[in-house]
Amino acid sequence: MDDRTTVEQIMTRDVEVVTPEDSLRSAAEKMRVLNVGALPVCQGNRIVGLITDRDIVVRAIAVGHDPNAARVGDAMSNEIQWVTNTTSVKEAARVMKEKQVRRLLVVDDQTHKLCGIVSLGDVSQESGERLAGEALEGISEPSAPNV
Repeated sequence: MDDRTTVEQIMTRDVEVVTPEDSLRSAAEKMRVLNVGALPVCQGNRIVGLITDRDIVVRAIAVGHDPNAARVGDAMSNEIQWVTNTTSVKEAARVMKEKQVRRLLVVDDQTHKLCGIVSLGDVSQESGERLAGEALEGISEPSAPNV
């Protein structure tokens, strides 16, 4: 991998999104159809969160919420981790490690609009095992359980 390789070169483009008002069932169905584990949550052109398959299970289903009635806004992560399309793959891996996330939203450097998503798998395919392994090591560090 060339140190000048940018996120734009490896990211998934044309990312499907959901809204906070969408049901968790419809978000899960969209994930199934697209074979993805996360979807950006947008209100108009504004990114307001990220919903993962794990969010749906842990924050909704496991606590008894009906996926037909519960909304994406009830279970999504509000803390959005992102990079710009001009960010290097190496820097994206560093951010993943530091923030302990497997996916980063990608925002266009000029328009400031969502233009893609980059995953640890994308980084691994581009950079090989070393860089992805370092990121995964940081992501996998245990955090204190919620008690």
